[in-house]
Amino acid sequence: MTAPLDAYRQAFDTTWSDDTPIDQVRFVILDSETSGLNAEVDPIITIGAVAVQAGEIVLEDQFASLIQVDDTGTVTVHGVTRDQSRGGIDERVALERFLGYLRDGVIVGHHIGHDITAFDAGYERHLSMRLLNRSLDTMDLTLHLEQDGAFATGPPIRQFTLDSLCERFGVIPHDRHTASGDAFMTAQVFLRLLKLATRHGRTRLRDISQDFVSATGE
Repeated sequence: MTAPLDAYRQAFDTTWSDDTPIDQVRFVILDSETSGLNAEVDPIITIGAVAVQAGEIVLEDQFASLIQVDDTGTVTVHGVTRDQSRGGIDERVALERFLGYLRDGVIVGHHIGHDITAFDAGYERHLSMRLLNRSLDTMDLTLHLEQDGAFATGPPIRQFTLDSLCERFGVIPHDRHTASGDAFMTAQVFLRLLKLATRHGRTRLRDISQDFVSATGE
């Protein structure tokens, strides 16, 4: 068992509970780019993450990594050149370093399930493990807040894409479709969602991390 894995697991000896106030939680806003659409088999190309805590983006608490990919023809769509990809680090090294950064942070992302699937597949390949962290999807949180009436004023939200939410909240897209850029944009959207959540009585971790199930069960 590796030292990074030991330290990672120890971080969960005392961690967040359902009742933890959201302003005490260390959220890790995560985005990754993979070489294809199948997260279970396509390797991760880039990782970008930044922490949110106490209602602020913690700029000194962020992570970025470029992973070496053999099939460099798949990476240019993500703004990564072939030379950059060849100069990336080994996937196992990147994933171990990310564990040291992540610790027990609550993972946040827009459609975060894809990223978690990709990470779990990578950790299973190299460390025979899966992520232990709690996670929440900003898409689910947005839908809960819409149901709460949080968007009653202003035009209705017709699309729930990251771009649409950025437009709704006045977040200017920067480095779109890069892992670090998308993570920072999602962090800004998440801060706006947290403020709305607090106004509507969602003040604890359980209140914002529920999956959204529509009235039709979909």
